[in-house]
Amino acid sequence: MTGRPVSIAIVGWLFIAVGIIGFVYHAAEFRMLAPFEYSLAWVQVLRLLAIVGGVFLLRGANWARWILLLWLAYHVVLSSLHSLLEAGMHILFLAVVGYVLLRPQASQYFRGGISQAGSANS
Repeated sequence: MTGRPVSIAIVGWLFIAVGIIGFVYHAAEFRMLAPFEYSLAWVQVLRLLAIVGGVFLLRGANWARWILLLWLAYHVVLSSLHSLLEAGMHILFLAVVGYVLLRPQASQYFRGGISQAGSANS
């Protein structure tokens, strides 16, 4: 394989963007004079995990695709506690991202590891 599949690049950058946007959005909820909110800290850890997973997905790390699939599966469970529509959207995202990350072309890319991440445009 000559480089990173475009679909992998799209998913990686999507997770990086979602992680950054979510991190900045939720960082505004921290209040300096209020008691520390551990649930908000957990949300921030999850956002950082999305960013780290996206970065290492772009670098060809096989473990990153499993982290991101678990991240999405966790969100399916969370969204099922909110509404049917929200759960359905997360299930759809999980199915699409799962297809992209688990198809044979992706597996071949991840078997090559980080050394193939240099050519992002193929």
